Amino acid sequence: MTMDGSYDLLRSLHILAVIAWMAGLLYLPRLFAYHTAAAPGSEMDATFQTMEVKLYRIIMNPAMVAAWLFGGLLLWVDSHRHGGWAFASEPWMIVKLLGVVFLTAWHHFLGRARKAFAAGRNTRSNRFWRATNELPFLAAIVMVIAVTTEFSGR
Repeated sequence: MTMDGSYDLLRSLHILAVIAWMAGLLYLPRLFAYHTAAAPGSEMDATFQTMEVKLYRIIMNPAMVAAWLFGGLLLWVDSHRHGGWAFASEPWMIVKLLGVVFLTAWHHFLGRARKAFAAGRNTRSNRFWRATNELPFLAAIVMVIAVTTEFSGR
């Protein structure tokens, strides 16, 4: 496989990992919104807890690790393709990296919220979870525009 073919495969794997991660980041808060109506200790509470823990541990965590791994490898390959790390200080890349930091922080925030639900200590409302549900997608919009346009006027 050529270097370009390897790069394209790496980029494809990164995109697939991000899609899986984003699916979880968008779905878990929706589960939380519905979970707020379940009485702690009820059958519905147990069902939501099972769904949430499986989503977080089986889909979201591995997808986040894969997105970071493949993204890091892409950065490393790009540093060699561009003759250094100067591209990493471009505004579009800074925006992308800040977005990754935000998504990672949000991921961990959701993990703590999942544990609070499991312990019967959720303090956030259905309205909160519905209002914040789209934050990862808003971040993704900014990140995708930054990467695909590189903020060029072309």
